[in-house]
This record gives sequence, C-alpha cells and structure tokens, in this order.
Amino acid sequence: MKKVYIILFMLIFCTFAIPIIFTKNSVSGKIANDTNEIKENNVEEIQMTDYDYKQYDTIKLLHADTGEIEELPLDTYLLGVVSAEMPANFEQEALNAQALVARTYTIYSIVHSGGKHGEADICDDSTCCQAWISKEDRMARWDEAERELNWRKIENAVNTTAGKIITYNGEVIDAFFHSNSGGATEAPVNVWGGTNYPYLQSVETAGEDAYSQYSSEMVLTKEELKNKILAKHSDFTIDYSQSDCIQILEYTESGRVKTIKIGSLNLSGVEVRTLLGLRSANFEVSIEGENIKFAVKGYGHGVGMSQTGADSMAKQGSNYEEIVKHFYTGVEITEM
Repeated sequence: MKKVYIILFMLIFCTFAIPIIFTKNSVSGKIANDTNEIKENNVEEIQMTDYDYKQYDTIKLLHADTGEIEELPLDTYLLGVVSAEMPANFEQEALNAQALVARTYTIYSIVHSGGKHGEADICDDSTCCQAWISKEDRMARWDEAERELNWRKIENAVNTTAGKIITYNGEVIDAFFHSNSGGATEAPVNVWGGTNYPYLQSVETAGEDAYSQYSSEMVLTKEELKNKILAKHSDFTIDYSQSDCIQILEYTESGRVKTIKIGSLNLSGVEVRTLLGLRSANFEVSIEGENIKFAVKGYGHGVGMSQTGADSMAKQGSNYEEIVKHFYTGVEITEM
C-alpha cells in the first residue's frame, strides 16, 4: 500500500513539475534570443547611423552677407552651388561631376564642421565653404536666350547624381575642387601642410591649355614688391643689384613653386601667392628693368578636381564617374 502511495505521489509531482520546468526553460530561451536580437539590431543600427547620410536631406544654409539662415532641401541647395561654381556652358558630364563633388563636399563639411556656423550647417561664402546663388539671381545674370537651357543642364546634373556621394574606404571624402590646375593638380600637404589625404594625389590634367583665360600676369615695380613683403615681414631686405636676389629654389611635383628666395627671405610659393594676390602658386618670375613680372598658370589652390580639367575630359568623351575617379585617387561613388 505504501508503494502505491509513493507511485501516486510521483505521478502527481511529474504532472505539475515537468510543465513548469519546460515552461521556465522556454521563457529563459526567449529572453536570451530577445537579448541577442536587440544586440544584433543595435549593431545594425549603429552601422547604419555611421553610414546613413539621409539625415542631411535638408540643410540649414547661412547667408554670409545677411546672417540669415535658410532651410533648404539638399538638392535644391546644390542647384544654387553648381550654378554658382561652374559655368553652365561647360559639358553636361562636367556639370554632373561638379554636382557629385558639391554634394560630397557639403556632407563632409557638415559632418566635420564642429558647429563653426552655429545653428547653420554650411554657408554661402566661397572663401569658407562653397559659393551659392538663388535661381532668380542666377537666371537674371544669364542672357535671356540661354536661361532655360542653362537651368535644365544644372537640374540634370543634380538629378543624375541624386543620392550619390564620393567615398574612400567607406568614408565620405573632403572633395576639394578649384578652377584650373595649370596642367596638374596639387597635393594638399603643399598648400596647407599637415598630412596628405590618400585620395588627393597630384594627377595630370590634359587639355587645360585651351582655357587661356585662366592664365595671368602680374607686374609690380621693385618698390611695390618690397613694400608688399615688408607689410608681412618687417625684417625683409633686398638688394636688386644681386643677380640671384629673386630665385625659385624648389618646385612641388605638380610644378608649382614650393620655395622661392626673395631678398633675405625664403618663402613658400603659397605664401607669395597670398602676399601678392596671385591666382595660383604655379608661376615663374622675372626681373625686367624696374619691374618684376609674375607669369601665372592656373587658378586656385590646385587641390582635388580641376573644373576646366573636368570639362576637358568631358569633351574627350569621359563621363562624370570617370572624371571623378581621375581627380580623386582610389575612391568609390556610393549611394547615400
């Protein structure tokens, strides 16, 4: 009889205990799986955030002349940038390249701005960020017969590249650009110092000789040159009777002046460009009687895409992706 009670007790215990055990294990497994899913989802979300530039569909533009901030869709803003930065009579593929470069430059600038524009993302001062012009002002400056065609080309450029940016190793690049390289682009270390960007290497640009309007000359009297340098370097002296009083000592690999001796000073080509207001650091200098002549090639700092170089490549049949990958080494064109 005792055995019967024991057997009955065991049956009752199993009837209630076993479901509880299995239920407990099942709940524990679900909690573990949920935690796993949360971790996996968090990883995916972090990765998307690191590479999700959709938050910049709308930007806040600071108008430098008025201090006002205007909120604009990104591509509407880019219409104003492309129409301000590149002549509309350039080839369509060159304009496409400019739109892609401008979008990339915009995103990089916002990500790395450090809040320098306060509540704004970017400004319309070309010496700080990128040039920008409203559609109304841009149209007013074009000849009436060209307005509609020009604007369609600008719209095509922005629409063709919509949602695309230039990346290097998965990161948006600092897409510098300039007017005319004078035959070869410049490495940024030769302009601003610091460390070179791997995607901003010096590359040759064929066909820029055709854009002769970007070459220039500056003629200064000996006294004018002396006074301009004295304004920055009070200890400067020069003896024009010495045959080597002005002498280029070193060129960069792109052919720009790296170091030049002027009187008692050795100056960088970039500093001389700034002091004298030259269009670029790609210059030759000669003494002609009482005058000093600077013969300058190109226009701008020379880093990144040359706009006339892009137009020249487009004329030779290159598309905007080929143009971009020529001027920015080892990059990819990526969907935002």
